Amino acid sequence: MSQRGAVLAEQQMRPIAHIQSPFREKFGVPRQAGLADCEARIVFEPEYRTAEAVRGLEEFEYIWLVWLFHLVDGGGEFRPTVRPPRLGGNSRVGVFATRSPFRPNPIGLSSVRLLRIDIEAGLGPVLYVAGADLVDGTPILDIKPYIPYADAHPDVRAGFAQQEPTPLAVADPERHLERLPAELRRTAEGALGADPRPHYHNDPERVYAMSLGEWTVRFRVEDGRVWVSACEKGNVS
Repeated sequence: MSQRGAVLAEQQMRPIAHIQSPFREKFGVPRQAGLADCEARIVFEPEYRTAEAVRGLEEFEYIWLVWLFHLVDGGGEFRPTVRPPRLGGNSRVGVFATRSPFRPNPIGLSSVRLLRIDIEAGLGPVLYVAGADLVDGTPILDIKPYIPYADAHPDVRAGFAQQEPTPLAVADPERHLERLPAELRRTAEGALGADPRPHYHNDPERVYAMSLGEWTVRFRVEDGRVWVSACEKGNVS
């Protein structure tokens, strides 16, 4: 083993925190941060529950989350190409040209808005964030401040992801979503508008179920619009 390999082998990354979000399963989670107005909170592991570790972070409006795709089974075999949803799931590109979770090291990166930092009894500093695209319980490996002049490059080439996705209109004629708490309703509308279906699905009669906290939202998509058909308490079945 090379010296570099030996150093890497000695590195053991441990989660510093976990996120608590309304997305209880992978289906429905926005494919990018900021697509849904989802409020979540980040709770540190016991050894990192000190206000000193986040001193000064409140001065930043956005932060980077480095996290682990803990629900992805990569099968242990390197796959050099993947099928991005943005290309309809039909075209292959190199894995390093995508944000696919199926990677040699299943690490994710998200920019989220920092709403506030509360010091809570028994938990230490808890970060409240908006725009999270992480499933509940996702391990957080690191947190870094977002620096606009270094991190924002709005006018550069972005390959197949150059165009920002156009959200779908959400139709709820029977007002099912009004059963949700206001904060969760905003999350539901954003997640539905981002079209959580696999991109190769195009059956207007198919009803999908999305878990949000203690609620299940059922919907279908027809003519570029999401039609909400039910909103009920309980797990997806």
